[in-house]
Amino acid sequence: MHIEILEGTPDRVVGRMPVEGNTQPYGLLHGGASVVLAESLGSIGAALHAGPSRIAVGLDINATHHRAARSGYVTGTATALSLGGTLASYEVVITDEQDRRVCTCRITCLIRDAAPGA
Repeated sequence: MHIEILEGTPDRVVGRMPVEGNTQPYGLLHGGASVVLAESLGSIGAALHAGPSRIAVGLDINATHHRAARSGYVTGTATALSLGGTLASYEVVITDEQDRRVCTCRITCLIRDAAPGA
């Protein structure tokens, strides 16, 4: 996937990914690749929010694909919607190099104590 993290805090995580190598047979960015980017960014934010003694695991994700990306990079920005003790939710907006919205996702992660010895 070649995801590169550019910024990371519990409130906001930004990363980018090349379109090349992440396409479907028509040469367009694969919708599943957009979801992988979104889940990666939201999960990183949730893990940062959870802290070192807790873990964050994906609970729900959805995606709306707005337009195709054919080349270059897409950038995802995960913005916290809600950061609680057991759930963290993020909106992830994925844009192309012209700052056009390619995809919008929402991810919710469950935050729980890490397993003993993990």
